[in-house]
Amino acid sequence: MVFFKNRLKQNEAAGKVSSFWNLSQEQLLSQLKSTPAGLKESEAKERLVKNGSNSILDKKENNTFGLLLSQFKSPIIMILIFATLLSFYLRDIVDAGIILAIILISGLLSFWQENSANNAVAKLLNMVSIKADVLRDNQETSISVEQIVSGDIIMLKAGDIIPADCLLLQSNILFVDESTLTGETYPVEKEVGVLPEQTGLSQRNNSLWMGTHVVSGSATAVVANTGKSTEFGEISERLMVKPAETEFEKGIRSFGFLLMKITGVLVVSIFGINVVLQRPLLESFLFSLALAVGLTPQLLPAIISINLSHGAKKMAKDKVIVKRLASIENFGSMDILCSDKTGTITDGIVKIQAAYDAQGNEREKVFLYAYLNASFETGFLNPIDDAIRSFKKLDIGGYKKLDEEPYDFTRKRLSILFENPEIKDYIMITKGALKNVLAVCTKVELSDGTVTDIAAQQANIERLYEDYSSHGYRTLGVAYKDNCRDPLIERDHETDMTFLGFISLFDPPKQGASETIKTLKKYGVDLKIITGDNKLIAANVMQQLGFSDCRIMTGNELIELSDTELIAKTPDIDVFAEVEPNQKERIIIALRKAGFVVGYIGDGINDVSGLHAADVSISVESAVDVAKEAADIVLLEKNLDVLINGVLSGRITFANTMKYIFMATSANFGNMFSMAGASLFLSFLPLLPKQVLLTNLLTDFPEMTIATDTVDDEMTQKPRRWDMGFIRRFMMTFGLISSIFDYLTFGALLFIAHATQIQFRTGWFMESVISASLIVLVIRSRKPFFKSRPGKYLVLATSAIFVATLLLPYSPLAGPLGFEALPPLFIGMIGVIVALYILTAEIGKRIFYSRIKNR
Repeated sequence: MVFFKNRLKQNEAAGKVSSFWNLSQEQLLSQLKSTPAGLKESEAKERLVKNGSNSILDKKENNTFGLLLSQFKSPIIMILIFATLLSFYLRDIVDAGIILAIILISGLLSFWQENSANNAVAKLLNMVSIKADVLRDNQETSISVEQIVSGDIIMLKAGDIIPADCLLLQSNILFVDESTLTGETYPVEKEVGVLPEQTGLSQRNNSLWMGTHVVSGSATAVVANTGKSTEFGEISERLMVKPAETEFEKGIRSFGFLLMKITGVLVVSIFGINVVLQRPLLESFLFSLALAVGLTPQLLPAIISINLSHGAKKMAKDKVIVKRLASIENFGSMDILCSDKTGTITDGIVKIQAAYDAQGNEREKVFLYAYLNASFETGFLNPIDDAIRSFKKLDIGGYKKLDEEPYDFTRKRLSILFENPEIKDYIMITKGALKNVLAVCTKVELSDGTVTDIAAQQANIERLYEDYSSHGYRTLGVAYKDNCRDPLIERDHETDMTFLGFISLFDPPKQGASETIKTLKKYGVDLKIITGDNKLIAANVMQQLGFSDCRIMTGNELIELSDTELIAKTPDIDVFAEVEPNQKERIIIALRKAGFVVGYIGDGINDVSGLHAADVSISVESAVDVAKEAADIVLLEKNLDVLINGVLSGRITFANTMKYIFMATSANFGNMFSMAGASLFLSFLPLLPKQVLLTNLLTDFPEMTIATDTVDDEMTQKPRRWDMGFIRRFMMTFGLISSIFDYLTFGALLFIAHATQIQFRTGWFMESVISASLIVLVIRSRKPFFKSRPGKYLVLATSAIFVATLLLPYSPLAGPLGFEALPPLFIGMIGVIVALYILTAEIGKRIFYSRIKNR
């Protein structure tokens, strides 16, 4: 997480905190031109147009023109355009026009593909956008947080992200996690009211800040500032906050730098040599720039966008929505998945097994008190209270709730104060984790209703707890405190309580969960369970799944380990039980430091730190807003089978992206290196600048279809990562093979066919384009090319380029492009050379991969 505490203090010292916070509710609503009934829809739309969307990031959806311009922003392309304009000035109109046309066609093709990809991804993101409940025209409605405007009245509950800077109008036991802003660990209680004597942001208990989230309770608030006008927005803009680079993005950047170095050295050298050889200066300059275009994978950004968006669309069909495209690579590379057991390996539907008293007998009073506690809770919503309320209905009309001390993840208790209808007195009922409930109890009520000191029953209570847990039941404690005098309660009132009994719950394993875990293992992904349940429950569930020898570590054991010891031990642990929310982050960081790519799936408030710490953060559509917002990937179903399909789609996407890298570093680069070398010993330029650019355009065309290509099963069987060393070896091996056959083509054209300049350029152009197109079918798979079926669109595109290249010298375009029809001898020689090249590349591929079988 990024902490902004110091920056907030600086803002306050400089007087930059909004003056809104010192106004009364009536004054604030008046100044914001709002009402308790909310804004009119028409007024909200006007404010959205005037002030912009409620986002700290610049919107990209409507930046179509900018995307179009970005296709031509490369310095090399800009210099090339300038040089062609100079050619126009020097009256070389035909050549200059052809070069500009090729540049425009290439850029427009790239723009069309990338724009389509961006639009597709935007539609997918709308499926999992964060919503907020607001009042518009006195009607409660759910809208995207980006549509919120100042003056909106918003309703908040546990798990909601606070979407803007707001002032409270109503609150009900509201606790807010402000750690993103202040770095403070514990939630802050928020109350309605103006506190003019307090100036610290963390002490402004009547205000809510964008970027924080509700832990418990509920509230109604009015929006004061949105987007970049919020404290979070101003600070984020100053600090240039952006997501950390993924391993894939770092790899792309490293690859780009490598090619830039090669391109720079080659272009300068070739231009210098051509000048020394006294060739035409402008033509030599254009030729050098055209070579740079050929060497630079200018389609790489478009190809990556196309591949990732195609992968995202495919994953969406598998009910997996990708929010951050670059995370697809990490998703495919993931080799450890951390998950809670609830809803993933279990059904996720908690049910009541029974209500027992302190002596192990079923007792209605225990369930009544648990039912009262669950029915009147208004803080943190959870499936346990839902299970209690739905188990059976009780008549509790006589009980009146007076106050509540909400559940939090430190106390792990929930206390509610009631007016007791029977004795006309106050009674406080507490429910929560057994150990935490017992910690505040000094007495115990037995089966016959007598109350005695708890010490004598402590051992028996713990024995019953272990017995229930060993049978797979999650067990809560229920306690009460009667004769309360104060109609309000505080945390320190949770003392000297009477233990009443247990509520046991169960959540059976999902049918087929065992096979799913084994399938994950088969694909190289180890599942590690992180749960707050005790180790006996965790062990029982794993036994039901057939994993009786699983290794378990508890939260207490984890505390005793240093970071170094934890890094060494975590890879061997299958289940982390009795884990506190803040320990999840420590486990995930330890696994990452041990060298693993770690995914974490979470859907609750207490999962946020784990989601931020993971390489791949995964949530579900039904998750609380703060978990869904933190996630890179959102599952439309909380199901490991859905996740497996997503992992495979991620690996397919990564594999197809790597195919483009391999293609760009084999035939294409081999041809360009050959062209550079040929210019040293030939008395003329081997290809004219327009022919170099046309070669590059035609060879790129089939590669644009690579996103739809099929992927061999062996490429999805285990996680794979970006490997620059592997790419360099691939480039050297297949680039060298390509260059060998290029020089063989030179020799055949010059010494066997005695080609003229135009025939030489025509012959080599045909050999370059055809070989570069066909080699795609060889290097796309580790198998022999005839054993791996390529995608339909790749075959069609390759065939189209093959035919077009053969026909081009015989078409009306031949003259303007500098080509001419070739005799049959030339065509035959080129065909033999291409066939030998494909065969040699196939043999070279077999040798290359035989030396790196395990890569």
